[in-house]
Amino acid sequence: MNFIALDFETANAKRHSACSVALAVVQDSKIVGKYYSLINPQTDFHWRNIQVHGIRPEMVKEAPTFADIWPEIKDFFQDDHLIAAHNAPFDNGVLKGCLDYYRLEPAHFLSLCTVRSSRKLFPQFDNHRLNTVCANLGIQLDNHHDALEDSVACASIVLEQEKRFGPQQLKQFVKMV
Repeated sequence: MNFIALDFETANAKRHSACSVALAVVQDSKIVGKYYSLINPQTDFHWRNIQVHGIRPEMVKEAPTFADIWPEIKDFFQDDHLIAAHNAPFDNGVLKGCLDYYRLEPAHFLSLCTVRSSRKLFPQFDNHRLNTVCANLGIQLDNHHDALEDSVACASIVLEQEKRFGPQQLKQFVKMV
């Protein structure tokens, strides 16, 4: 399988408030690359978001904006590319929110939500949060809500689902965004 696993962390409840992004690049069913960047969201941080991911305003003060990093990552978001995310509606919404906020061209790509696929393929799990799915599948996740670790964990979930059920079974969870 070839796909990208995506994860955002946000400064507050606004969809354009991305304060970090990570991508795990998978080719031929192996993680072959990783991308991570802090992002200056140019907005306020909510204390609850800081509590979740530990990113503080002073940490992103000199970081690039989303508009600055978009040229580095936009080629991953093409019509025929598959982007996986754990809770894809959130991450896809953050991407759309950032693109809209900075008046950048919309991205169109194929999307796979590993929460949705895990609910269907692993109904026996107590819940389908990222840390729970990883624990049940034996996937290492030491620092949950670190965007890079979360993107690698998401990629690992897709690869484990591919191994157990085959790529054809995963196609039912793919949607165009």
